Amino acid sequence: MQDAPNSSDAEGVSADPAGDAPRVPRKRPKPGERRVQILQALAEMLQQPGADRITTAALAARLSVSEAALYRHFASKAQMFEGLIEFIEQTVFTLVNQITDREQAMPDARSGTRQAAKVVAMVLQFAEKNPGMTRVMVGDALVFENERLQLRMNQFFDKIEATLRQGLRISADAAGSATPTVDAQVLASALTAFTVGRLHRFARSGFKRSPTEHLDASLAVLL
Repeated sequence: MQDAPNSSDAEGVSADPAGDAPRVPRKRPKPGERRVQILQALAEMLQQPGADRITTAALAARLSVSEAALYRHFASKAQMFEGLIEFIEQTVFTLVNQITDREQAMPDARSGTRQAAKVVAMVLQFAEKNPGMTRVMVGDALVFENERLQLRMNQFFDKIEATLRQGLRISADAAGSATPTVDAQVLASALTAFTVGRLHRFARSGFKRSPTEHLDASLAVLL
């Protein structure tokens, strides 16, 4: 229980319980700041090698708050994971758009192939810098969660594959392929499978096997 307010409380500083010195009250997070802190803590917990299913109790303990405090910002744990997925989508596709815009500004016979290589490299580099997000991307962290989360990540990779296919068709057409659409579909599918495979290996190795290991040489073989 707190004592009744005194003159120092009115000035925004509470008295120290021992009466030794004034104590500045704990600063309240700005609107939206606590939400970001929750997502950051969840991502950090996910990047611990061998981490089991994360509970809201463990997440609350990491943040030194109650579970009720978490639910003031997110209606459910699934919504927390959706927040991480939104971060992945926004970050990756903003970079995808930058890559495609640069390549389309100065198109040539190899621009589609370069675009595909840069998109794959960017996704793998993003994962390498964000290990916790990798477990979301490959679905490891979503196994016991709402199935709509895995569906959303599946759609993420479908969109990546569509982007690769679009650029590769341009290159196949410029190279004089008799079946540019088919060629682009086959190669885009192979590149997407390669990307997902590298992400799985990164996560399953406890983040020891870099997803960008020998990347240039690997892409040279595929492309």
